[in-house]
Amino acid sequence: MKLPSTPSFRLDDKRALVTGGSRGIGLAAAVALAEAGAEVTIAARTRTDIEAVAGAMRDAGLKARSLVLDVADYGKVATVLEKQEPFDILVNSAGTARHGPALEINEADYRAVIDVNLGAALFLAKAVAGRLVAAGRPGSIITISSQMGHVGGPNRTVYCASKFAVEGMTKAMAIELGPHDIRINTICPTFIETELTEKALADADFRAWVLSKIKLGRMGKPEDIMGPVQFLASDASAMVTGTSLLVDGGWTAE
Repeated sequence: MKLPSTPSFRLDDKRALVTGGSRGIGLAAAVALAEAGAEVTIAARTRTDIEAVAGAMRDAGLKARSLVLDVADYGKVATVLEKQEPFDILVNSAGTARHGPALEINEADYRAVIDVNLGAALFLAKAVAGRLVAAGRPGSIITISSQMGHVGGPNRTVYCASKFAVEGMTKAMAIELGPHDIRINTICPTFIETELTEKALADADFRAWVLSKIKLGRMGKPEDIMGPVQFLASDASAMVTGTSLLVDGGWTAE
């Protein structure tokens, strides 16, 4: 009797691009991919930040490079990626938030959030997938979405709109990319304790509200994203596309 073999979580000989990889969730994703054997290119706007991260990763024996990239400049993104060798893996981790009451939304805040959370994710996915299709190579595209792409939240109208849109984009692109063996999925975290959330979570009342919604009773950590990233990037998830992996501690269970 021949027993089944577990698909590998290894990413040896794979090239990965991680946006927003200089801190928080993006940094955790970059390290997770590199620990699984991938050569990781960390992209962000600030050269000193990404070079410091890439250097620290190389010092730890990991394969890492840096790439200065403004993900909101869609034309520049396409030009830069056209000059790179195709990436087998993309992690869209760059994101932003401008929270506030729905009746106080202004065009500048709307545009800033939509341009990065939705527009950058879409055009990066297009650029990476296009290179893979041209090369006849399979791949995995992962966007860091949010539990707020599945539920609403106070003072988060534009943010929720951007993340719900990312979920729809992912499903639609999966239909077209599937025949090319390119998978596209999202990871949807709850509140993760990072520099981005530090100020909001310092408010005792807000922190208590968040914890009341997370069934596991604790805030998320960047490390909680690392396993899901390795899973969706690897052959372990070879039949997974067009869906979301909720890493929300049970927030959306009710």
